[in-house]
Amino acid sequence: LQAKILKEGQGAQKVYEEFAEWCEERSKTLQNDIKTGKAEVAELQAAIAQDDATVGALQAKVEQLSGEIAIDEADVKAATEIRAKEKDAFVAEEKELSEIIETLQRAIGIIEREMKGGASMLQLKNAASVAQALSVLVSASAITTSDASRLTALVQSSSEEDDMGAPAGAVYESHSGGILETLTDLLEKSEDQLDAARKKETQDTHAFEMLEQSLKDELKYSNKELKEAKEGIAAASEKKASATGDLGMTSKDLASDTTALADLHHECMTKAEDFEAETKSRGEELKALATAKEALKENVGGAEDLSYGLDQVSLLQVARAGSGITSRAGLAQFEAARIVRDLARKQGSTELAQLAARMGSAISASSKLGEDPFAKVKGLIQDMIEKLEKEAEADATHKAFCDKELAETNEKKADKTAEIEKLSTQIDKMSARSSRLKEEIAALQKALSELASSQAEMDKIRAEEKETFASNKADMEQGLEGVKMALKVLRDYYGKDAEDVAHEYAKGAGANIIGLLEVVESDFSKDLAEIESVEETAASAYDKETKENADEKASKEKDVEHKLKESAYLDKESASLSDDRSAVQAELDAVLEYLSKMEGECTEVAETYEQRKGRREAEIAGLKEALSTLENETALLQKRARRHRHGLRGAAALGA
Repeated sequence: LQAKILKEGQGAQKVYEEFAEWCEERSKTLQNDIKTGKAEVAELQAAIAQDDATVGALQAKVEQLSGEIAIDEADVKAATEIRAKEKDAFVAEEKELSEIIETLQRAIGIIEREMKGGASMLQLKNAASVAQALSVLVSASAITTSDASRLTALVQSSSEEDDMGAPAGAVYESHSGGILETLTDLLEKSEDQLDAARKKETQDTHAFEMLEQSLKDELKYSNKELKEAKEGIAAASEKKASATGDLGMTSKDLASDTTALADLHHECMTKAEDFEAETKSRGEELKALATAKEALKENVGGAEDLSYGLDQVSLLQVARAGSGITSRAGLAQFEAARIVRDLARKQGSTELAQLAARMGSAISASSKLGEDPFAKVKGLIQDMIEKLEKEAEADATHKAFCDKELAETNEKKADKTAEIEKLSTQIDKMSARSSRLKEEIAALQKALSELASSQAEMDKIRAEEKETFASNKADMEQGLEGVKMALKVLRDYYGKDAEDVAHEYAKGAGANIIGLLEVVESDFSKDLAEIESVEETAASAYDKETKENADEKASKEKDVEHKLKESAYLDKESASLSDDRSAVQAELDAVLEYLSKMEGECTEVAETYEQRKGRREAEIAGLKEALSTLENETALLQKRARRHRHGLRGAAALGA
């Protein structure tokens, strides 16, 4: 019994040591997982806080940009309205001045013609004022009443400006050149005023275009920044949502690991307490057995001699003393051998069959030698039982080892597989994003190339336009100068009095030529102004387009730079993650190799552990049954031997 208890204690100690080792390894794994989980939670919380800050900053920027855009749009609208009003005022002023110039040109031409021999020449010479001169021309149907009224009002207005209100008619000199000089003066002033108005209109238009372009550029950049800010808000919100989801999962896993660690601690402590109590109890039992054994050894020696020490007779001698006992012992031996043979046949066990044969041989040999056959047979059966129990214990230990190793290895396999899947997902996302960025970079570079080609073509056209303008302007200025010189010569010649000319000259025809040349001069001036206006418009449009192209080029180049950096970063991170995945894959391969080895050692093929366990239990039960049969028969023989000895003592007493 002591040996049995010690053996049980050793088995319990071994099981507990394996369990304690498992507790320690599992605890380390959970603590490492908890540490990693806390770090990930902190990292995710920091990322969420950063995303919140980014969203807040970008929302503030969106509000600021929206306000600036609204102000710029209002400024563009107001400037456009003001420009439209200025344009309308200029058109009206230009129309009025053009009509005045045309009226003055007609009046000057008519007066010159009449003064050179017309029907109203005498009346014109005798006119005391410009108003009277114009009245004469109206009476002669040379000019219309409306033209005369306009010219009169213009002369009076000019005189008021020049002489603080003194009327022009009051200072009119009654000679042939006075009215012409007055009207020519007015004509030059009107032309100067028209030129000034046109120049001012050109300057105002250019200033408006510059202001409009500046505001539109600001709107363009503000709208671009607004779009980028909104995209940044969307990206940060998406990133935050992803991090929040990951945080939830990580927090859940962390809580699960924390709970598992607490449960593990409780389970391991409970097992330790149970093992300690079991060990203590087993020690107490062993102590009690040792005490009982010592008590028996010290106190029952005499009683043992009196009860069992008289005339020791072997079981074989007792068996030989009576044929009935011998027959019964043979029957018990036969029954034990039969039980073992039937058990060997039922279980298909070669070892049990061999045991049955050895039992028969032992019985025959013991009978011939006069030895106790039961001791030999019981020894064989007991040895087989112990062998089977040892095999069962070894098998159970191997089964526990296999279960533990397979569970841990499969858990490692699942962890490594999940880690590889996670890394593969990250690598795929980064590779896809990098490819998309490279496509966008290629598109931007193509657009930049096209923009450069377009700008070069614009530069070429602008150079040609500028060269053409310079040539046309020189031609127009030269032509205008020639017309002015011709007019001066003709006016000087035909402006002489008839008395100063020795022949009768064609003053009327000369006046007509002068009128035509004046029209030509006016046309040349208009054409020159139009050429200059077209050149200014073309130059302004070219400058505007060039600035837009430069801004677009800078923007696209900046985008290319950012996308190149992001693509390079993604490629680098993808390569790093690929290395990590390769390392994890190597670990997984090692785990799979070990798992394959363990499955080869632990996987049941022909006979499962439960089948082996059941078979061994049946074999042990059968052997114990055979052993019990022999032990019962041995006890019976010993009892009969004692009775026989008591009978002999009684007979001896009676004989005495």
